[in-house]
Amino acid sequence: MAILVCGGAGYIGSHNVRALLDRGSEAVVVDNLWTGHRPAVPDGVPFYEGDVRDAALMDRIFSEHKIEAVLHFCACSLVGESVEKPLLYFANNVGGMQSLLEAMARHGLRQIVFSSSAAVYGEPSRVPILEDDETKPTNPYGETKLIGEWLMADCERAWDLKWIGLRYFNVAGAGWPDLADPAIMNLI
Repeated sequence: MAILVCGGAGYIGSHNVRALLDRGSEAVVVDNLWTGHRPAVPDGVPFYEGDVRDAALMDRIFSEHKIEAVLHFCACSLVGESVEKPLLYFANNVGGMQSLLEAMARHGLRQIVFSSSAAVYGEPSRVPILEDDETKPTNPYGETKLIGEWLMADCERAWDLKWIGLRYFNVAGAGWPDLADPAIMNLI
């Protein structure tokens, strides 16, 4: 059984792919490479270059692999750009979530972890923000993430989808060094 990592060539997604491999799990990656990088996906991991909104591609992936759960990291994610191009954000982020959930339903898959955002809170009334604080996004990016959560909650009621939305802030950190790379070894 494998975990499908949507957006698995991006920063967060590729780190999760490596974490899955480190724990002995299988991973399958789909990424349209808008902001992801093919070399970020470890060798040997099945990779599909494409969009989660492509129903035929998603059906192919679910048919070719025994997927047990989905990690959904793909999205347009720049707050400023979302204000300038709201329709792009709704088409990609909300449309992508809807298409992914439809594919999951067609294939009887019921588990998903969603990369949401702290942007769903908008301007917080207190700090630290608590998980159950009011959600009141102030930009299209945050709105699309909150709508993604609403879609999953509705699917939970409709067909028992098991889901969680991770509302983190900016993610940063070091990557996995390739210790066989002489350039890396010279830095150590």
